[in-house]
Amino acid sequence: MNKEIKSIQNSYIKELFQLKEKSRDRKKSGLFLIEGEREIYLAFKGNYEIETILYLPELFSEAKLEAIAAKHLDLIQISHDVYQKLAHRSTTEGILAVAKSKSHELADIHFKHKNPLILVAEAPEKPGNIGALLRTADAANADAVIIANPKTDLYNPNIIRSSVGCVFTNQIATGTTNNIITFLKENNINIFCAELQASVEYHTQDYTQPTAIVVGTEATGLSEEWLENATQKIIIPMQGEIDSMNVSVAAGILIFEAKRQRNFE
Repeated sequence: MNKEIKSIQNSYIKELFQLKEKSRDRKKSGLFLIEGEREIYLAFKGNYEIETILYLPELFSEAKLEAIAAKHLDLIQISHDVYQKLAHRSTTEGILAVAKSKSHELADIHFKHKNPLILVAEAPEKPGNIGALLRTADAANADAVIIANPKTDLYNPNIIRSSVGCVFTNQIATGTTNNIITFLKENNINIFCAELQASVEYHTQDYTQPTAIVVGTEATGLSEEWLENATQKIIIPMQGEIDSMNVSVAAGILIFEAKRQRNFE
């Protein structure tokens, strides 16, 4: 018989609420919350270890629950009040999971292709932008996403939500700018840095060799360390009144030019 928790004062529910709210608690425990059926299935696909499933029977059907139960996980039926406390979305599906976080070391990256294509983002702050970058990398089947000098942890509920689960489908590593540059050079990967000054138009470059597309924040761009170590600085020509665009849009343009040159392989 499945367990049942009805009270928001339950000690376990209080712990889960802290996982939802605080990066510190996620890092300390090595656990995080996933909300939504698609996101949970993508976590399974990404070989994340799921500890517990919590579900609201009014929203999550018994037929769907049987498919989850076949994975032999701990199942906990929760009340509407408990679900409302733990859920992050206003429109929702009635299912949550408690999962174990992964290590995101540069040494853990395994390239899927002979000529790897990597997306690097330096110090992205907005969860929405990070989620969009992860969606772009997933769509392009990039070998990896590397985040330099991260400002927020990957298991922030807003990142999981905005990435629609692509945080689980991408190979992701984090590190300092210096460590990442060293990693790219050791693996003979060309470094193409998006930059406004002293740059060539992005479509003039050859991305068929091992390639890292590197983007910075919209406010400050890339640090000097990246620009000094770039194989080439590249720019997307602008024809309007402004000189920059959303970082995830720029990354999409650049990474899909690389895909086009590679015949979308």
